[in-house]
Amino acid sequence: MTPKPETVRRALTESALVLAPGSLRAWVRSGEIGLILLAALVGCLSGGLVSLMGWVAQAAHERLYGLGLDERLSATPHVPPLVAVGVPALGGVVLGLVIWLGGRWRRAPGRPVIDPIEANALHGGRLSLRDSVLLAVQNLISNGCGASVGLEAGYTQISAGVASRLGLSFELRRADMRILVGCAAAAAIAAAFGAPLTGAFYAFELIIGTYAIASLTPVVTAALAGAFVSRAILGHQTVIMLGPTPPVGPADYLPTLGLGLICAGLGILIMQGVTLVEEGVRRTRLPPLARPALGGLAVGLLALVATPQVLSAGHGALHLNLTEDGAAIGAAGLIFLFLAKALASAISIGSGFRGGLFFASLFLGALAGKIFVMLAPPLVAMVLPPVTYAVVGMSALAVAVIGGPMTMTFLALEVTGDFPIAGLVLVAVIASSLTVRKTFGYSFATWRFHLRGESIRSAHDVGWIRTLTVGQLMRREIRTVRADTTLAAFRRAFPLGSGTQVVAVDEAGHYAGIVLVAEAHAAPIDDKAAETKVVDLLRYRDEVLLPQMNAKEAVALFDKAESEALAVVESREAARVIGILTEKHTLKRYSDELDRQRRASVGDVA
Repeated sequence: MTPKPETVRRALTESALVLAPGSLRAWVRSGEIGLILLAALVGCLSGGLVSLMGWVAQAAHERLYGLGLDERLSATPHVPPLVAVGVPALGGVVLGLVIWLGGRWRRAPGRPVIDPIEANALHGGRLSLRDSVLLAVQNLISNGCGASVGLEAGYTQISAGVASRLGLSFELRRADMRILVGCAAAAAIAAAFGAPLTGAFYAFELIIGTYAIASLTPVVTAALAGAFVSRAILGHQTVIMLGPTPPVGPADYLPTLGLGLICAGLGILIMQGVTLVEEGVRRTRLPPLARPALGGLAVGLLALVATPQVLSAGHGALHLNLTEDGAAIGAAGLIFLFLAKALASAISIGSGFRGGLFFASLFLGALAGKIFVMLAPPLVAMVLPPVTYAVVGMSALAVAVIGGPMTMTFLALEVTGDFPIAGLVLVAVIASSLTVRKTFGYSFATWRFHLRGESIRSAHDVGWIRTLTVGQLMRREIRTVRADTTLAAFRRAFPLGSGTQVVAVDEAGHYAGIVLVAEAHAAPIDDKAAETKVVDLLRYRDEVLLPQMNAKEAVALFDKAESEALAVVESREAARVIGILTEKHTLKRYSDELDRQRRASVGDVA
């Protein structure tokens, strides 16, 4: 029999994987120390990869746009018109070619690249290193040519791909694989911002999906390693200097709460806007590989007509707007800049440029905070300086788009070093996060999963439930009876005590329903009993299980049918009975697996 292409592909992948020596694999798998050392290695590698990607992107900006040494693209006051329009458009052409070539290089062309959140939620931390390298290169091209996307998606993707490959080479357990992928993401974000606590909580909240003692040490170790390596290569990261700040009082929390609610609404609009632009680009019926060129042209025109601050991720523009008081351009100018940057980011992502909204949301949040300071005083008295509300808005809008309340709180703390301001930020991000969760329900990443038809709302491990299928749980030894069998014959063949239910089939052998033995024997015994057929007593004619259903879906069907057992058929069209499954057995296996997952999350793998 010819093997399936997926089986061949998986075999080739496993044969190409270099396994660590057996004794080393056993040592790493046997104790926590081995995982911590592996996390430290992942952290160092991630820090190096982040530094390399950041250096390449900055070098591309300097070469393509004629910038001075270490001059940020989004902070430059002027870009020549031909350069502003031509470079992003040509970058889109190059990206289209790379995507086309990458489709030939990928092992699973046509399928979306699995990112760290999806890998941990559905695949036990497994993602393709080849796809991760390809996405990181595409992210570099996108950011390097000036498209309004950040590099954080590429940072976490390539780091997680390396971590996953290392985990496979050591044959780590599912729970340890998920932790190691979280370590990689923690190190990547810590290296990008010089903020280890931010990186660690990014992993807990967005990649691993939960905080547990078992994951604390490896994640923090990786985050510290990533930050140290990046600092050694690139030097100290720029921090936000707030200057003298008046003491924070109880009255300051009310405007902060209002700003958090406003940022929640803005975040939802931004996420919806990206989707609308993406749908609009799709309706143009342009070939997918030509769309980035069109998007690059549009972003270049925006930079020319509005401001160069819309180009690239916005690092320079963020610091530029945080250090200025905004009075020079006024509220109208800041609103125009906000709209231009939001539109540039939506066009970039919607047209096919690779990247995310992490840094764009920080920049847009800082602008929202400054606009709030200018427009709100008639309604609310504010004594804190505008830069304080810019930092609060930065975190509140970022948490609306990206998620992770503690992540954004620690980011504000680590880049400012101001604990009282961190308290204000915490109030704003909680208000923003709660509002988005209750009204919209998704972060940007999980919203895009939703658009693809996935039901992922976080990185919490739900992939195991997909492996606990009806086909694995069902009992294949089934008792059947023809539906046209008389009741008297049924009673002789299946006396009381011989079982609880029997599956009935028609003359073609297809599923017809289930006969309850007790109900069949409880039927009135009279002269007509010999004429009564089994078909008259059939239950659950339309409620059947399929082998590919998972345990959760099976439990829901048991509740709907109010049945203790259901038949499993090959398919709804064929309706050939292949097994039977009871609700009791399903719930037991489901509960056992839930308990095993709970114990694994706290480090109890015994």
